Amino acid sequence: MSEHGSGHIPVMLGEVLDTLAPHDGGIYLDGTFGGGGYAAAILERAACTLWAIDRDPAAIERGAALAARHPGRLHLLQGRFGDMVELLAARGVTTLDGVVLDLGVSSYQIDDPARGFSFRFDGPLDMRMGSDGPTAADLVNRLPEQELADTLFRFGEERLSRRIARAIVATRAAAPITTTAQLAGIIRAVVPPERSGLDPATRSFQALRLRVNDELGEIERALAAAAGLLGEGGRLVVVAFHSLEDRLVKQFMTDAAGRTPSPSRHDPGGLAPRAAPAFRLLTPRALRPQDRETDVNPRSRSARLRGIERIAHQHAAPLARTEAAPGGPRP
Repeated sequence: MSEHGSGHIPVMLGEVLDTLAPHDGGIYLDGTFGGGGYAAAILERAACTLWAIDRDPAAIERGAALAARHPGRLHLLQGRFGDMVELLAARGVTTLDGVVLDLGVSSYQIDDPARGFSFRFDGPLDMRMGSDGPTAADLVNRLPEQELADTLFRFGEERLSRRIARAIVATRAAAPITTTAQLAGIIRAVVPPERSGLDPATRSFQALRLRVNDELGEIERALAAAAGLLGEGGRLVVVAFHSLEDRLVKQFMTDAAGRTPSPSRHDPGGLAPRAAPAFRLLTPRALRPQDRETDVNPRSRSARLRGIERIAHQHAAPLARTEAAPGGPRP
């Protein structure tokens, strides 16, 4: 996720606006407010009402200035986007014309050493997007070796997860691991450099961040909730940054649009008529950032944008959640 202001650039902004297609009088949700880049552009594009969610109190505080510029149009909610149904219902909102989700960690969070997301800076080993729950340091210092290795493999696809887990357990036996620099150094000592130039600590840091924030579970909950909130013609637009995220989004949208394979002719269930899909794909293939954007904002290189639109004439209940599946790391 990237934001507007202080050098933070909203990723694929033009493509997001074109796919979301906000219109005057519409009601929209930015489920990942961050620095307000998408929110500001949506409010400028159409005379609409925008609700915005972020689990980070600092993001909500930053949004106050934007809300003041759009009185009565921008409403900020602190919480998890997976809880969007409950958060909106408490304000009397039960139907939306569009939802946008910019997945992953915020650039504001990455660039703040005190948040502990990046090994580029030395800071406390935190990694929480919000202000509650266990930190990355808690996991690193408390998880059994096997569970730690499984976490690094599942959420980071780290092939040397067992070697890293052993090194972490051996180090913490002498003293707790409390900083990003400490952890990165432990990993670099046992993982050889890659030809690609990817830092050896990248996948492990990603894995810990995903687990600390239950990011894949939040994405599953948010996709189902957003689909259930959309009225006829409503659109869901999602920008993902690594294949763990994108695989969940792709599978969910493919299922929602009825693009699942037909049952085998030997399966009696295949004789039953298939229900008409409630959504259509706006992006048969994921959209990618253009070269001019990646030249200016290298963090956008891994971005994938997908979207669906509700076509059914009835308001449906939230779709079933998909199962998280491993994928590749986010650069």
